[in-house]
Parts: sequence; C-alpha cells; structure tokens
Amino acid sequence: MTVHGRVWQPNVKSPRIANWQLKVAMAITGLIMVAFVFIHMLGNLKIFSSHESINTYSQWLREAFMPLLPYEGLLWIARIVLGACLLIHVVAAFMVWSRSRGNQASAKPRHTKGWLAKLMLPTGLVLLVFVVLHILDLTVGKLVAPAGFRHPDPQFHAATNVIASLDRPVMAVFYLFMLLALAIHFAHGIELAINDLGTTSEKGRSVARIIGLIVAVLVLVGDAAVVLSANLGVV
Repeated sequence: MTVHGRVWQPNVKSPRIANWQLKVAMAITGLIMVAFVFIHMLGNLKIFSSHESINTYSQWLREAFMPLLPYEGLLWIARIVLGACLLIHVVAAFMVWSRSRGNQASAKPRHTKGWLAKLMLPTGLVLLVFVVLHILDLTVGKLVAPAGFRHPDPQFHAATNVIASLDRPVMAVFYLFMLLALAIHFAHGIELAINDLGTTSEKGRSVARIIGLIVAVLVLVGDAAVVLSANLGVV
C-alpha cells in the first residue's frame, strides 16, 4: 500500500520488557529457589539423626499425597516449577546484564560496587554448572556418580548415595566450593530480591541485607556439615 508515493508501514513498536519487570521476575524466581535450597538443606540434616530418617524422608517425597498425586507427583511438580524458575531467572539476568553493558558508555560514573555485587555474575555461572553436576551425581547416578551409587527406587538408598559421593575427597572439596559460591550468591541476591520487590526505606534495606546474610550462613554451615561429616565418616 502506498501513501503519496511512499510505501506505508504500520507504526508498530517491538514489545520491550522493562528492566523493573525483569528484576521482579528475577526476585520472585530467586526467592522460590532460595526456599527450595533451604528446605533441601533441612532434609539433608536428617542424616545426622539416622540413615533411616533421611531414607524415610526420601521415600515420603516420592509417595506424598498419593493417591491424589501419582507416584513422584510432588517431586515432578517441584522439578517443573524449579526448572521454569531457573530458566526465567537466567534469561532475565542475562537481559539485564546485556542492557547494562550496552549503557555503560553513556552512563554517569557510579560508586564502586561492593565485592558481593561484583561476584553475582561469576557465582551465578558457577552455580549453573553445579546444578547440572549435582543432578548427575546424586539424582540420576550417571557420569560422575560413584561406583557404589544405588538408585533410590525402590529401596531408597539416599544416605548410602550421599556418603558414597562425598566420601571422595575431590567431590567433597567440589561441594564445599560450590556451597561457598551459593552462600555468596544468596547473601547479596536475597537482599536485591527484597529490594526489587518494593523495599525503599533504609531500614528495610538493612533488614533485607541481614536476612540475606543469615540465610546464606545457615545454608553454608548446614550443608557443609553434611559434606564434611560424610567425608570424614562421622555419619
């Protein structure tokens, strides 16, 4: 179609997700994953009670809410939700990061970021690798799993698999390093998430910072205790 000799084109702008929307998406999905990691840590701590305790917990996760849900229904719901959260979180983070890179040349000078803020991107990339290796190691039981790995079904050898994996010094050191990266990511990430969800006062920011540090330390200490105890033969 031509108008006064010119080709007419509709004035349609490409939809653009605002940075604040991306940050809200990162905040919500990040907090969901933090909640999962914290609950997962509490489940891991059951190994200090007895092997039967953590094995029973593993069995409950597979049989929870039957027959309302099918066998492993709760696990698959959690896997789908967490997988979606991880995908959204990573994509949103990449978009925010790429936009900030593109605006660096024209941006006004800012105060130097703290070291926790600077480590968000590298720790996030490290944790992506950790997620893959952790699933292969203790969930699937392939590639990096120890020779003594026994699939949880139908006997639920959760304790046996944890000890068999962490009994190897290399894996123990690997998990400790990843837990440190996780704690660093949580310490600043939780603070950012709470702020991005609407905290504006200085007191609110301080509370968010404290919450982030507390959760990060609890997860680090709790899971590190499991790793060290399994490697040293305490459990």
